[in-house]
Amino acid sequence: MENPPVTLTISQLNRRARQLLETHLPLVWVEGEISNLSRPASGHWYFTLKDEQAQVRCAMFRNRIGLTTFRPDNGDHVLARCRVSLYEGRGDFQLIIEHLEQAGYGALQRQFDALKTRLAAEGLFSDSHKAPLPGMPRRIGIVSSPSGAALRDILSVLGRRFPAIPVRIYPTAVQGREAAAQIADAIALANEDNQCDVLIVGRGGGSLEDLWSFNEEIVARAIYHSRIPIVSAVGHEVDFTIADFAADYRAPTPSAAAEVLSPDGAKLLDRFREMEGLLLRTISRQLHAASQRTDSLGKRLRHPGEQLQHQRRRLTYLGERLRQQMKTACAQRQLNLQHLHKRLGTVHPGIELQRQRQRHRDLSERLQLAMGKQLVQKQQRWKNSLQLLNAVSPLNTLERGYAIVADQQQQILRHARDTSPGERITARLMDGSLQCTVDKIIPE
Repeated sequence: MENPPVTLTISQLNRRARQLLETHLPLVWVEGEISNLSRPASGHWYFTLKDEQAQVRCAMFRNRIGLTTFRPDNGDHVLARCRVSLYEGRGDFQLIIEHLEQAGYGALQRQFDALKTRLAAEGLFSDSHKAPLPGMPRRIGIVSSPSGAALRDILSVLGRRFPAIPVRIYPTAVQGREAAAQIADAIALANEDNQCDVLIVGRGGGSLEDLWSFNEEIVARAIYHSRIPIVSAVGHEVDFTIADFAADYRAPTPSAAAEVLSPDGAKLLDRFREMEGLLLRTISRQLHAASQRTDSLGKRLRHPGEQLQHQRRRLTYLGERLRQQMKTACAQRQLNLQHLHKRLGTVHPGIELQRQRQRHRDLSERLQLAMGKQLVQKQQRWKNSLQLLNAVSPLNTLERGYAIVADQQQQILRHARDTSPGERITARLMDGSLQCTVDKIIPE
């Protein structure tokens, strides 16, 4: 008899289906358009995500809504991180939303963060690489759209603050697929021209997608390799791009970039007027002082005849002083000459020669005495050494009846065992040597 089939209730079936979905499907990312959005008093959100071919019901609970950075509405294109589940009460397949963000923005933001981290690690944002901005630029280059509001704002500020600064425009697209390459080419062209002291690279405000050209790696590297200092002026003050980090200076807006690079013409004019007043006052004082000095010199000016008479008297006075000084100098020279004659008499060559001869005789006598004394000392030392040498001389030993015995190789024999019977030996005596043959060795 067959077993009856297992029968499940609807609740059991839906529960098993929910458990199966939640167990076997991990968190997934889903992109779609919001419709049928409902925000009941419970604080939860219920809506449908759809694309061109299908739709799915979604629920986002209050504890996750508090972490959402924007408030969605019907028609919004969103990106959701969610769990796949099933509502048991109605058997509806649904998604439980854990995180919700605008589609496109989140992906671009992640791409922005990844590129920023990588370029920072390579040193493209290093402060040590950033160049200072010129205080008074000779020419400013602008890399931007020729029809954009940013260019008009920059030119307006430059014209208002300091219109004397010439401007070179490098037109380029600032939005779209080809914009990044055009911006990089414009920066390279500006460096090749080398006509500008500084470059403003930027555009007006917009969404993250609109500003994305300035987040491209090619633009960041073009800014980094630029020999000309670059001011990044992209969007509004709250907008940050990769170009801002790579640039030598980041301006919050294009207008702010123009203000940073251009001096205030009105303040300079006021300063020039102040310096003009100071210069005029200085010149006036100097002219007044020169006038007073001229008056004083005019009063001191005398007639040429008086000057000649004064110079004649001075010449007479100086002539008299010169004659007096010459007489005094001649008298002094005569005294010096007499003194030298007396000194010469004391050092006459004949007297000096006689003194040197006497000194030579004294030295000769001292030398002979010293040599005789040295000779006696040397002879005594030689006798002492001879007696000492004779005391230890082998010949003196031989004279007392001893002999020096050597083998055929002339090696001295000190022991009887150093030879053998039949060997020829030599015995040296005081007055000669004996050739002997050993007959027998007699040990002591």
